[in-house]
Amino acid sequence: MRIDIISAVPELLSGPFNSSIIKRAIDKSIIEIHIHNLRDYSKNNYRSVDDYQYGGGAGMVMLIEPIDNCIAELKKERDYDHIIYMTPDGEKLNQGKSNRLSCMTNIIILCGHYKGIDQRIRDNLITMEISIGDYVLTGGELPAAILVDSVVRLLPGVLGDETSALTDSFQDNLLSYPVYTRPKEYKSWKVPNILFSGDLKKIEKWRLEKSLEITKKKRPDLL
Repeated sequence: MRIDIISAVPELLSGPFNSSIIKRAIDKSIIEIHIHNLRDYSKNNYRSVDDYQYGGGAGMVMLIEPIDNCIAELKKERDYDHIIYMTPDGEKLNQGKSNRLSCMTNIIILCGHYKGIDQRIRDNLITMEISIGDYVLTGGELPAAILVDSVVRLLPGVLGDETSALTDSFQDNLLSYPVYTRPKEYKSWKVPNILFSGDLKKIEKWRLEKSLEITKKKRPDLL
């Protein structure tokens, strides 16, 4: 899988992909992540990527031309399954979207900044708009990193145990069951005995019951 990220401030993305699971996935050639500085595609002398909005009002708007130039260059080299724009007014990211995107081959992620991008880019080039929640950040770089993390961890070979991702919260619209590790008892806090029974069917039944119980309590909207 290949992910191309377009950003006006690419230095914000230097950290998230240089350690832990994402870094190992890159080293194993499971995923390619390429970050493109939008200013490199600006044709003016100041390498600017924004301007005042028509009609007046506060906030600058990202220019059409640098974005179009960058996307056009990338599309000359390969086909893309989706061109995604990270924006607070997009469709909210959920596990189902991450699952579907993990089946893609090539995607572009455009990070919004300032007041947003010229609407004509959204109308003519963007194929999917994603939000990570009902709040506004200074740019789309952190949301893009979150999206990448949620997708890459699902790719075969990324996690040590490939079944791990299948039991995460929100798979099957349920929150995850409680998990425990050593020691068996700490400050009189005990691990449920069922987990030591060795009966896998009973353990799976207990885990499903706990998932349902937790989901009903914390996120009844999922049921």
